[in-house]
Amino acid sequence: MDITLARSRAIGKEAAGMERAEMAAVYQKWKNTVYRTALAYCRNVQDAEDITHDVFLARFQETKPFADSEAEKAWMLRVTINHCKNLLKSFRRKTSVPLTEAEQIAAASMSPEERAVLDAVTALPAKYRIAVHLFYYEGYSTREISEITKTGEAAVRKQLQRARELLRKELGEVFSI
Repeated sequence: MDITLARSRAIGKEAAGMERAEMAAVYQKWKNTVYRTALAYCRNVQDAEDITHDVFLARFQETKPFADSEAEKAWMLRVTINHCKNLLKSFRRKTSVPLTEAEQIAAASMSPEERAVLDAVTALPAKYRIAVHLFYYEGYSTREISEITKTGEAAVRKQLQRARELLRKELGEVFSI
């Protein structure tokens, strides 16, 4: 039996006192944020789904209370990024061939401009891509991103600046920038 499957079955029995309704509310609140962050980091739909699953298992087992919604969001993003990093350095990831068919299906529903932006953002190096995602898609400040990614605030600003330069260079032809 897969370890993740075993953990999934166990979660129903030991959800740290969390009721099913509470679990459903937490999942509904954070599912898009966690999934989008994982997808931005890993650039693979299946890996993002697996990471989302694992992050919620970890969340449902977490017993410490969060001060507020922002503290919970920061925790969710930190765990998501850690899972992504672990996956990217794993043996499975290094020895498998990515499935591009799912990416092609998702791309078919986008406009050419949206596809160009998505391609340009996903082509960025990981440190730039995650900073762009957290800043533009999740609405975090550079200070909050520095706390989440455990880097300096000046480093985050520089990553955003360099990402914008790369995107401007890449998308300048498409959008006449």
